[in-house]
This record gives sequence, C-alpha cells and structure tokens, in this order.
Amino acid sequence: MNAPGSVEAAFSQVQKEYLQGFAAGLSAAGALPAAIHPGGAPAVEPAADPTTWFGWPLDEISREEQLKREQNPLDMWDQLLTHARSNKPPQGGDVFRFKFHGLFYVAPAQDSLMVRVRVPGNSIASPQMRALAGIARELGGGYGDVTTRGNIQIREIQPRHITEVLTRLSEVGLTSRGAGADNVRNITCSPLSGIDAAELIDTRPLARALQLYLLNSRDLYGLPRKFNISFDGGGRVGLATETNDIGFVATQVGSGAMVAPGVYFRVFLGGITGHQRFADDCGLIVAPSEAIEVAAAILRVFVDHGDRTDRKKARLSYLLDRLGTPRFLELVQQKLPFELKYLSADHCAVRSAVDKHGHLGIHAQSQPGLASIGIAIPVGRVRAEQMEALARLAEEFGTAELRLTVWQNIVLPNVPEARIADAVAAIKKLGFEVGASSITGCVVACTGNAGCRLSATDTKGQALQLSRYLDERLKLDSAINIHLTGCPNSCAQHCVADIGLLGMQVPQGDRSVEGYHVFLGGGLQQEQGLGREFARNIPFEALPPLLECLLLGYQARRQPNETFVEFARRHDIDSLRALAGVSTP
Repeated sequence: MNAPGSVEAAFSQVQKEYLQGFAAGLSAAGALPAAIHPGGAPAVEPAADPTTWFGWPLDEISREEQLKREQNPLDMWDQLLTHARSNKPPQGGDVFRFKFHGLFYVAPAQDSLMVRVRVPGNSIASPQMRALAGIARELGGGYGDVTTRGNIQIREIQPRHITEVLTRLSEVGLTSRGAGADNVRNITCSPLSGIDAAELIDTRPLARALQLYLLNSRDLYGLPRKFNISFDGGGRVGLATETNDIGFVATQVGSGAMVAPGVYFRVFLGGITGHQRFADDCGLIVAPSEAIEVAAAILRVFVDHGDRTDRKKARLSYLLDRLGTPRFLELVQQKLPFELKYLSADHCAVRSAVDKHGHLGIHAQSQPGLASIGIAIPVGRVRAEQMEALARLAEEFGTAELRLTVWQNIVLPNVPEARIADAVAAIKKLGFEVGASSITGCVVACTGNAGCRLSATDTKGQALQLSRYLDERLKLDSAINIHLTGCPNSCAQHCVADIGLLGMQVPQGDRSVEGYHVFLGGGLQQEQGLGREFARNIPFEALPPLLECLLLGYQARRQPNETFVEFARRHDIDSLRALAGVSTP
C-alpha cells in the first residue's frame, strides 16, 4: 500500500485522469494510429558492409560515430548498474554514451552528473513536478533548471544515484531516454496549447505521440547529430519554431486550394540559429493526422544521408544544402504510404502577430471563467522547495498541471477568475513575479561555467547580477529580452534576442576576465532576424552600465510605440555605439 504523501499515492490520485486525458487526446488528434503504425517504413540499420558505417568509410567517420559503432549506447544498462554500485562516473567514450540516457557527466565544471528530463509538449503534472523536487532535494543539488527547450535539468547527482533517479522518473511517467547526444531533444509546443483562444489546434497530443513513437523506434536513436522538433498551434504565443530542425506550424486553409479546407501544418526545415540560420518553409502542407509519420520519415532520411564524418556539418540544414530540398523531399516521400501535398503560403490565412512575452502575466483562456498566470522564473532556476510549492499551487488553484516554456518561465493554467488574486499572492510569496514588466522576467541564460565545461562565463550568475542592476535603475514600459550564452553553441540563442550576449574570456593585460560580445536587434516570428554585432570583448563589470546607457538612449530617442528591435534596426551600428558611448567594436 502506498504511504500517504508518497509519489506513488499522488500519482494514483491525480495522474490517472491526466493519463486518461492524454490517451483520449492522442486519439482525438489522430496521432495514436500514426504512433503505432509508422506507415510501413522499415527500420534503418547500418550497411552490412563491415568497412562502412551507414555508407561512410570507417576511416572517415567521427569519434562519436566510432563510439556508437563500438557499442550501441542503448545496450549499456549493465554498465549503468556497475557505475551506480561503485559510485564511479563514466570515463572515455562512456561519457558520450551516458547522454543517450539523459545523463551528463559535467566535470570539471561539477564533479557530478546532470539528468535532463523529457517533458513532451512542455506540460507537466503536479505529481511529476513533486517527484522532480524530491530527486533534486534527496539525490541532487537541491534545485532544477527550466531549459530553453521547456524541460527540466537536475544537477549535482552522484553516480551512486543513477538507477534511483531513473527509477523515480519512470514511476511518474517521465523519462530521460534520448534527452542528449545524437537524438531528438525535448519536443516543444506553445505553453498555452489548449487554452489559447487564438490557436488553431492543441498540439500537446502530437508532441506526446511523437515522443511515444521515438521511445519505441530503436532506429531513431543515434542520429548523425542532435535534432529539434516543435509543434506550433498558430496561437498568439510562439515557441521559437524557426530555430528547430523541423517546425510544424498550424495554418488555416480556405476553399479554392488544392486540398480540402481546414487546419494543416506548414513544414519548416533546417533551423539552427547557432549557425545563423532559420528554418525555411519547404512548401509542404501536412494534415495533423499525418504529422507523426512525416516527422519519422524526415528523421529516417536524416539517418540514411546525414554526415557522419564532420560534426560541424552533421545537422539537417547541411544535408538540405548537400542534397537540395526537392531531392530531400523525394527521399522523404519514398518512406511514406501516402502522397505528400504542397501548397503555396498564399492559400493559407495570414497569422496574427505573435506576442513574444504573451505567456507571462494574467490572460483569459478560451475556456470561459478561467485564466493562465505566467510566472517569471529568474534564469529558469527553481529550488526544490519552490518546485514542491508550485505543484501544490497547481492543485489548489488549477488542474494539477504546469506548463514549462522555452523562455525558462512557467505558466499556471486553468485558474478560476475568482481565485486569481489569491494565486498571484501565493506565487509572490514564493519569491516569483507575475508578468514581464522587469528585466529579470525576460532574461534567458544557459548553464554557464558553473555547470558546463564549454562555457567561458558564469552566465546564470551574471544574468541575475545584470538584471538586478538594470531593474534598480530603469523603469521599462515594454519588455526586453536579454539572452546570455556561454559559448558559440548558443544554447540560450543569443542571436535572436533583443540584446544577445556571447560569453568569452576577454584579454586584460597579462590575464583574462569573463566578458561578452554584444549583439542587438535579433528576433523571431514577425521580428525574425539575426542580431548585429554591437560591441566586442566587454568585461562583465563594464557590461551593466553600458546596457543601462543604451536602454536610456532607447527610451529617450525612440519613436511612439517603437519596440527595441525596431529602434535597433532603424539605426546603424555606429549610431548605436555613439549612443551608448562605445568608441570601438
């Protein structure tokens, strides 16, 4: 019998309805049949020729491909058990293979493991959040981080806890399998899916169905590189869809087109903003019932043809360059039992402007009498006791559910209008703010060198210092995004922020200090564009006053209702540098 208050007890009380609703949603979306029947597409296996690996000569494949060839990372459960019993971290090639299980050994930044938990569709039930809080408190460092893919990472886990962590995740319907390395990362959708009056379709069932498909398709592990997929329901809140390898964007097709009127997805391919590229509309239009099969076919073509020799060229965008999009789509067609359909965007309804901060604050839902409350989580970090408290708030004021966002914030949905004031008071008592009125609520930061060996700077710590400094000195009447990333991999996507900061070591005489290159005017959706380089090698101690001067100049010289992005793009870089007192690049 389950002890009162245990994870198992909470799961049985609340999660049954959640899981029943999940299955019903899959069926209603037409996603469950696709997840079970992959259109007859065969599993992709390496060529039988022992001198090649997926057709690539063995002496040309990358180290990571050699490691996968030597041992499939999915076949190492006995090794995980051995490491847990001996409390030893992975070494050598096993550091890479552990990532297939969502386990990251992050030494020398931290002599411990991080577990990355999948949250498909960015929706997490209260019992699941409570279980993560327990893992963080009892087996980790006492905190969790909401990531830029809307899932949660827990750090400072000792190897002896590996199997306990994975077991606890399984008990509440969560997994970390395939959350790292050469796999499809967390599948995202809008944090307001199912409650946004402007959306065309609730995409959460599709995100969950695709995860279910991936977990049961062994051939879709060990891709040439990592892969990102998002489902955008076409509502008023976006989710950085154009930064994904595949972006499904809902659209309304009217009469007079070559397809029946209704809601479809336009398919965008090849986003990789760390390489300064947005996903392109490839012309495909896909019915919701076909989306899972199309995603699987695209993945299998990537498996067949993606570069396994050069990691820098092993993303989907480079395969599209090599084959050409028309040829790539021909190969996708060969893996499908139905004909792909193409339609000009001219036959699709024009989407209304997306509110990039619309997930924050209090907003009426499509369900009468209910509202969502967007909670600003500074740099996405949540202490274990705050995680537990948020789970309680979701049960007390909502429907035992929380939504995680790609902007590292959290949404509490389904709050009755009569209870909004009480919910807001409870949120503030936890130390969080509601809304996007401050810099703090709109700062995004990667892990930084406190937990990642690749990072040149303490991005999370410095983001908090920077936002406090600016909030004390500036009163903003419109929200501004500031993204800090510690290395060119750009996990925090600095190049699409209002103000993007790329960390590096800045020379200072015979030593170096932590600092940043500064980029201005990046954006997504209707603001789509890459930030322009504004300043280089700014020591962090000089950065807060520089940005204060820049933002004061914006406030003094902007045109009526002009956003920061519009202001930055209206001025040439030299004018902006003069405004902020920057004399040289």
